[in-house]
Amino acid sequence: MLSPADSLAPEWLVVPDDVNDLAAAVWPASARRDVDGVVQLAGVSATALAQTHGTPLLVIDEDEVRARARSFRVAFDRAAAEHGTTAQVYYAGKALLTTVIARWVVDEGLRVDVCTGGELAVALAAGVAPASLGFHGNNKSVAELERAVEVGVGTIIVDSAIEVERLAAITARTGATQRVLVRVISGVHAETHDFLATAHEDQKFGFPLLEAEQAVARIREIPGLEFAGLHCHIGSQIFGVAGFRESASRVLELHASLLEGGPVPQLNLGGGFGIAYTRLDDPTPIETLAGEIVAAVAEGCAARGITVPALSFEPGRAIVGTAGVTLYEVGTTKDVALDSGATRRYVSVDGGMSDNARPALYGAQFSARLASRAGTGEPQLSRVVGKHCESGDIVVDHEFLPADVAPGDLLAVPATGAYCAPLASNYNHVPRPPIVAVRDGRSTVIVRGETIDDVLSRDAGIEASENLR
Repeated sequence: MLSPADSLAPEWLVVPDDVNDLAAAVWPASARRDVDGVVQLAGVSATALAQTHGTPLLVIDEDEVRARARSFRVAFDRAAAEHGTTAQVYYAGKALLTTVIARWVVDEGLRVDVCTGGELAVALAAGVAPASLGFHGNNKSVAELERAVEVGVGTIIVDSAIEVERLAAITARTGATQRVLVRVISGVHAETHDFLATAHEDQKFGFPLLEAEQAVARIREIPGLEFAGLHCHIGSQIFGVAGFRESASRVLELHASLLEGGPVPQLNLGGGFGIAYTRLDDPTPIETLAGEIVAAVAEGCAARGITVPALSFEPGRAIVGTAGVTLYEVGTTKDVALDSGATRRYVSVDGGMSDNARPALYGAQFSARLASRAGTGEPQLSRVVGKHCESGDIVVDHEFLPADVAPGDLLAVPATGAYCAPLASNYNHVPRPPIVAVRDGRSTVIVRGETIDDVLSRDAGIEASENLR
């Protein structure tokens, strides 16, 4: 029989048999509890990590990132070979890009996708070969495009007619030749949050299918541009392959028609492959994704009597998301009586929307577990909230935590490797936390945490005040 508090839980959230368990799909493969109940990540305890690096702290399991990157490369290589073509896998750097992570994925045979001049600078600083970079963005500035052409970025994904003309001017002035893909909107509506769906018609990315042919014709007229093919991305956090199949079918219609005017060597179908954030999420295995998507392209090409092009894909979240775990320290707990007669437990931690904006931005759901010990209390429906002056500052909206969670405990929120650190802010002048890599029982800082001095260093009024003294 449900208690009044249990009735507040969404249908997908069930009372766990073990309130200390670590659901395999949500956590890195290395995650486990030691004999004292402390969560271990790659052989490093949560308590040791917090003592050494402080909290909040984003922990990235290096072997998890490498294994997932390798799995994508192998799966798409095999699937492509079965249909007589090749596949390239680009790591979508927007998910989480540091020089160290860029080196990991390149070591595992991936290329890197960037979407701003800043991300390009990180990739170059990491030593990534410019020829293995793809450059996205709906509003690349002239300066960004000039830099990309200057360093020899392998592929620029063109997003508008204005960008085509900007590249025409740059290549005419420099004498360079730039390889480009044309991003198209397939019109497929991915089953995801509206802000994560990128292939419906009413949004900022790409050319509608009817306009893309004109864009390609213009590119083929420009001596300094090499048309390399088409690009389409239907969204993010997508389960299953139905959307990818339909999108590929629509884009192949355009691909086939463009062959009448010249070669169309490449088809990039983007990424957006989902991961598990809660135990109820059931992401599609990488091997299934690769096999079925490539087979759909091959079937579509056969039906049109055309050769299967070289293929490209851009996973980001699916490589780094599950590798990340954020550690927080509990500051206060509070039981709030509701009009329904139920009581909701609020567990406040020392971070929040400044290090994970996704719940506030998308209504994203996360999980949480007590990390510094095993809880002994009964499962208590709880809401994990941050320290910011904002009612929407929610880290985990619904979770069953042990009723004995108390100030000073460590909480771990898994699946925070993607789109948490990149979206971090200094809201309420809170410094952004460090990022630490773990492997073989050791931890290494890969992005240092900010200090209050770092945050204040941009305030020109402080320097002006000091000069008046």
